Amino acid sequence: MNILFITASRIGDAVLSTGLLNYMAQKYPDAKVTIVCGPLCTSLFEGYPLAHEVIGLKKQKHNKHWISLWRRLVGQKWDMVVDLRNSAVSRLIRAKERYIFGPRIDKSVHKVEQASAVMQLDKVAEPKLWFSDAQKAKAKELIKDGKTKVIGVGPTANWIGKTWPSERFIDVVKTLTKKGGIYEGARVAVFAAPGEEENALKVLASIPQNKAIDLIAKTDPGTAAACLSRCDLYLGNDSGLMHCAAAGGVKTFGVFGPSYPHLYAPWGKHTDFARTPETFDELIDFEGYSPQTCGCLMESLNLKGVEKRLAAFLKT
Repeated sequence: MNILFITASRIGDAVLSTGLLNYMAQKYPDAKVTIVCGPLCTSLFEGYPLAHEVIGLKKQKHNKHWISLWRRLVGQKWDMVVDLRNSAVSRLIRAKERYIFGPRIDKSVHKVEQASAVMQLDKVAEPKLWFSDAQKAKAKELIKDGKTKVIGVGPTANWIGKTWPSERFIDVVKTLTKKGGIYEGARVAVFAAPGEEENALKVLASIPQNKAIDLIAKTDPGTAAACLSRCDLYLGNDSGLMHCAAAGGVKTFGVFGPSYPHLYAPWGKHTDFARTPETFDELIDFEGYSPQTCGCLMESLNLKGVEKRLAAFLKT
């Protein structure tokens, strides 16, 4: 059975769609799945057991990337096409079954629920990640086995507006790892993507050297996700890393400001989040607002509130 799966170009959205891949792996264990995603996301699918090919689709002017993809796929016969990007490609190739994201999908529900609705599933398909042997080996090298637990921290995001101040991440980590803390003596792995090093390095510098694990701009997303799967807890901003941690089965706590938790909260019973008192729309409702110059928009998410909710979550 040949299946074409077209998913997102952004890490977070791609991870949130992986529940459908898990569903396919269970229902069609002998299938060959061709996955189309953004170039940054390809490493996330290296370990998927049914992966026949992973295509990193680089955007081109005038949507020429879709034309290139069509030319690559049109000569093949597909038993099923699942298209979460509502592209023309999925309509212009031969396929027995088509599941396409479109107007009938309720855009007000969580992205995981939206993905499940595309395939008209009776139950929501929870995100899941798989790792290649090479990714698992590299992750074990970067986060070595040890007697102490590991907290993963993601103090950055792809937009400064939704980045909680690094000083508050530092304070939360100190509370968790201090004597008598819930994660007393834990090692702390600090994650960040290339270009987001500044705030992450501040957090790393605050951790005792013998407890610090530097994973700042060190790996591709798939290997970073494999590293996250070795953590006992993940704490971070709304980002692709947060979704990777949750999909890897790690206890995950996100902090939200100018983003939409009803769409992008970490998914699963092993997750929780805290958010600013203001909504996204309220946070950006001021004269002169510009995404490029607004700076941090999460100052109103206070430390005590986060620590209280996190403590309650960790007791569950």
